[in-house]
Amino acid sequence: MAIKRPKPEEIVVKLRQVEVLEGQGMPRIDAIRQISVTEQTYYRWRKKYGGM
Repeated sequence: MAIKRPKPEEIVVKLRQVEVLEGQGMPRIDAIRQISVTEQTYYRWRKKYGGM
């Protein structure tokens, strides 16, 4: 079975979710865990898709 990779649009939505959760006072690491990705993946996505 193939690995399902998120599309860039989905990644941008997840990055936005982390920003919203942080704005509500949740620690960044907990917000990252809530979108079900690793911390390393989050920072890699933010580096690549953060300006979108």
